[in-house]
Amino acid sequence: MREIRKILIANRGEIANRIIWTCKEMGIKTVAVHSEADREALHVRYADEAICIGPAPSSESYLNIPAIISAAEITNVDGIHPGYGFLAESATFATICEDCNIKFIGPRPDVITMMGDKVEARRTMTAAGVPILPGSPDPIDSIEDAKKLALEIGFPLIIKAAAGGGGRGMRIVRHESELAGSLELAQSEALNAFKNGAVYIERYIERPRHIEIQVLADEHGNVIHLGERECTIQRRHQKLLEEAPSPAISRELREEMGAVAVKACQEIGYSSAGTFEFLLDEDDRFYFMEMNTRIQVEHPVTEMVTLTDIVRNQVMIARGENAQFSQDDVIIRGHSIECRINAEDPVKFTPSPGRITAFNIPGGPGVRVDTAVYPGYVVPPYYDSMIAKLIVHARTRELAIARMQRALEMMVVEGIKTTIPLHQKIMADENFRKGDFSTKFMEEFKY
Repeated sequence: MREIRKILIANRGEIANRIIWTCKEMGIKTVAVHSEADREALHVRYADEAICIGPAPSSESYLNIPAIISAAEITNVDGIHPGYGFLAESATFATICEDCNIKFIGPRPDVITMMGDKVEARRTMTAAGVPILPGSPDPIDSIEDAKKLALEIGFPLIIKAAAGGGGRGMRIVRHESELAGSLELAQSEALNAFKNGAVYIERYIERPRHIEIQVLADEHGNVIHLGERECTIQRRHQKLLEEAPSPAISRELREEMGAVAVKACQEIGYSSAGTFEFLLDEDDRFYFMEMNTRIQVEHPVTEMVTLTDIVRNQVMIARGENAQFSQDDVIIRGHSIECRINAEDPVKFTPSPGRITAFNIPGGPGVRVDTAVYPGYVVPPYYDSMIAKLIVHARTRELAIARMQRALEMMVVEGIKTTIPLHQKIMADENFRKGDFSTKFMEEFKY
């Protein structure tokens, strides 16, 4: 078993704090890295040590691999936890960590590479028996190839970046006349966003649900799943809120999707925490979208309903330990909802950085807040706009919605605009309350 006595957290904000919480409980020392803009950040205060790794732009700090590795070597850490975003799914970073004899707390670099390329991931999942939407087996290089494939799979179809996600390099095409222009735009966006212009095409489902399966896999071939998360409510492919379990998933379907995810992990030799993302159509048929080889923003809802610390399991797996429980030990208890509180105008969705003049988090039964914000904190304009995750847990979905409404009403953030009013409207929406929605929810939502 590997000794991991000190961990450097190659991230910032609430996820850096989240990792520190678990490390403190495990008796593991922590090192925070920070940009010049984050000198007063909470993760800097909470960690046992802190090192500045560069100026405010993430390209010069949180994406600066030499600076992060130097900080790790100076502080003599045993492992690096990447959190999510930034370098979390960088096979290059994972390889460099291993070359420097520092344990990367995540899967092997070759697995990150395999699942990071969406075309290769589709091939791999097909070989593992995972349902895949009809589409291109290889990147689309020309409009002629695109037209030929479109005739085979039919319209509507969707063009996606092979090297990324989050809605960038993505275009929905409903008619052949739109194909050439959409292909060119998607390739250009993909190149700008990911330095890789490769795109692929697959069938487009008009009103799907976005369902995730959380997995944990150790280095000895033991794999379990922790059920599903409902991540359907999104705006421009960016998630707004998540819940577990999904109101649309039966026990039988959960077992089927979970078994598919577990088998896929075993096929590719996956270890660490990971997430399989699926599209679920109106006939309960599910199709693989992608695998995230890291911890997810929305992991707390799974932790709440399964009483599992996913970060703790990541560290234990990185140590080389066997899984601490079996699939039979995983029981879904109650219902959990997470709202992402962003520093944004809730109507225009434009960023709202600035100084927070007042900040109060709600408490009471079943309420959890993951945040890096405090009164007087200045939200910088350089990074993601999420400032907090408000999570609730209750015995039923109905009670969880009521609890979230109460918590949103009691959460105070002054000095900047936030998405709290938007979440309050969503909680009151009749279709949301009935669990009757698709990824079109925000397009049809009346705010």
